[in-house]
Amino acid sequence: MYMNRPLGEDGDSFDHLVDDWFQVAAFVAAVDANLGKWLNGRYGVGLTEYNALRHLSAAPDKELRINELANRIGLNQSSVTRLLGRLEARNLTRRETCFEDGRGVYAVITEGGEALIVDARDPYRAHLEHALSSVEATSPALGAHVVGRVLASIGGLPAS
Repeated sequence: MYMNRPLGEDGDSFDHLVDDWFQVAAFVAAVDANLGKWLNGRYGVGLTEYNALRHLSAAPDKELRINELANRIGLNQSSVTRLLGRLEARNLTRRETCFEDGRGVYAVITEGGEALIVDARDPYRAHLEHALSSVEATSPALGAHVVGRVLASIGGLPAS
């Protein structure tokens, strides 16, 4: 566990968890950037747009309240509204008002959005697998042992 690491020669504890996390986060950012560039070139959507479409595709009735979609993809509601505008312009999503209260707005995936998800599913997975399998080439300092240490630390971290 990270809290039990030995002290360094200078008396300070090594902060391996933070160092490992920086390496993992940098690798994830690089993979995300690669996937985003590939998706944009091949399908005309960015990674966040693709993630939004995947969440909508997997949702019951193929729809989510905009604030729920925002939570799932890690954006604020204003950013999701702009993202949906781009997707609507390509007929990949549409917005619907909640019939029950008239205040809530849902994002709904269209047949075109579903078709994009189906078309991209296998190539996306293959591209992701290639990016993950080349971790040693793209991030020499980040090996499976570093990712394993970060994941193993989750159980040892205090609950918030």
